[in-house]
Amino acid sequence: MGGWDRAARAAGALAMMVCAGLAPMPLGARVALAVVALYVAGTALVGTCLGYRLMGKSTCPVR
Repeated sequence: MGGWDRAARAAGALAMMVCAGLAPMPLGARVALAVVALYVAGTALVGTCLGYRLMGKSTCPVR
């Protein structure tokens, strides 16, 4: 995964966590959003995405 992709995922995960904590939503929706945010944050930290692997895509400039 490329550096810009990791940075975008980290920023998106942070935004989702803030929304999960502050947005006036039902508890189930908050939990679902937090779980998705944790997955996205995990892919940003690890540097690999299961979805990208399944599709055979890569945003990393190095082969």
